[in-house]
Amino acid sequence: MTVIKQADLIDSVADALQYISYYHPTDFIQAMSEAYEREQNPAARDAIAQILINSRMCATGHRPICQDTGIVTVFLRVGMNVQWDGDLSVTDQVNEGIRRAYLLPDNVLRASILDDPDGARRNTNDNTPGVIHYEIVPGDTVEVDVAAKGGGSEAKSKFAMLNPSDSVVDWVLEMVPKMGAGWCPPGMLGIGIGGTAEKAMLLAKEALLDPIDIHELAKRGASTRSEELRLELFDKVNRLGIGAQGLGGLTTVLDVKVRDYPSHAANKAVAIIPNCAATRHAHFVLDGSGPAKLEPPRLEDWPEVARETGDNVRRVNLDTVTRDEVKTWKPGDTLLLSGKMLTGRDAAHKRMVDLIEKGEPLPVSMEGRFIYYVGPVDPIGTEVVGPAGPTTATRMDKFTRTMLEKTGLLGMIGKAERGPTAIDAIREFESVYLMAVGGAAYLVAQAIKGAKVVAFEDLGMEAIYEFELDDMPVTVAVDHTGESVHQTGPQIWKQKIGQQEINFHA
Repeated sequence: MTVIKQADLIDSVADALQYISYYHPTDFIQAMSEAYEREQNPAARDAIAQILINSRMCATGHRPICQDTGIVTVFLRVGMNVQWDGDLSVTDQVNEGIRRAYLLPDNVLRASILDDPDGARRNTNDNTPGVIHYEIVPGDTVEVDVAAKGGGSEAKSKFAMLNPSDSVVDWVLEMVPKMGAGWCPPGMLGIGIGGTAEKAMLLAKEALLDPIDIHELAKRGASTRSEELRLELFDKVNRLGIGAQGLGGLTTVLDVKVRDYPSHAANKAVAIIPNCAATRHAHFVLDGSGPAKLEPPRLEDWPEVARETGDNVRRVNLDTVTRDEVKTWKPGDTLLLSGKMLTGRDAAHKRMVDLIEKGEPLPVSMEGRFIYYVGPVDPIGTEVVGPAGPTTATRMDKFTRTMLEKTGLLGMIGKAERGPTAIDAIREFESVYLMAVGGAAYLVAQAIKGAKVVAFEDLGMEAIYEFELDDMPVTVAVDHTGESVHQTGPQIWKQKIGQQEINFHA
């Protein structure tokens, strides 16, 4: 009989969440390095470079890879011979570990979990509760998988109840372009097939815990239908040309994971859950000897990557930029932003639009300014702000027309594509949308030299800040005419890939 102490599970969960906040899995780093070396699209190659540079900085600085430090999912396989020593339920022990991890003063993680999700949406302030799954198995240990899943990638999950004769491959290839770039590719796709609706989703989520090994599978060959699907989908999804951050390119997925389960004769449940460029998960085993010990990866596992700047890079002073200057920017141009910039995301936009509709003044002028869709991590030590990467811009689409028409806002910065509603407004009001790289939050934060809350302080990380910038890197994603690099880039690269003999399994 193994006795697992309450403190050991709490400490192990807390340590694992801190660990994965700043250490990418080494298999992910290796796969991203290979993608960087083979990428032919300069914009996508630069995006991958930023992700790799950010990852190394986080590993050495012990700060979050992404400002969205995720919703925590924990899988526990509890041995039947295990006895628990403690007064808390196992669920409460796991949640106490989450609480301690996210409130650790040395590396504060962003609390993103909201209670009353369809009502008041109050932040729980410690990122609890987690989503916890149990399996009771033979044995005398407790195996634990801990993951922290970003909201942007989770939002792109897809599910369908196909007819038994329908093609899973066809459905996946239809869904992936509809997912856009808000899940921050390149990453992984977890695919669950069979069971019931909830089982398929669970299979897809569990699949994302598996290591990246698609090239090893290609070398040894598929031995099951699931492995055949992995190889076929890996090749065909990458041939879509979506590329890093949706900019077009050779690598959209680093691996495709497939798990299946027996299903009813009338059903074929299929789920896709993507994992983003901030892939975060860890595995540990408790055997009664104390808390788990996770060994830090070696610094030499990270490649030495430097960003390459081309002729299309220009510096922009946000304090003096004009609409005429904005009209000279072209999709795909790289800009280095300096000067003062405002921030605001979902809650702040809703509050501003509500004020506008009531005819009340905004607490800060937006005239001629740029707004960054971000919810930063709290700073520690001498930092002016914690990791501050972009959030998914499409969530702000429904507010865009009002903001551009009623406030004089000049430009917006976020991640991923804009939808037709936002693009139409950008074209009409001759605005611009710039894209920062999702998954490079700590790198972006280095360009922020000053930060202060200027409105809606009660919204916490969703308050409106004013950032003082020095060379923050962004890409022109939608220009003043409405041309979007997220539309043109994948089209161009899908065609280029079709004209080349590319072995994605090599």
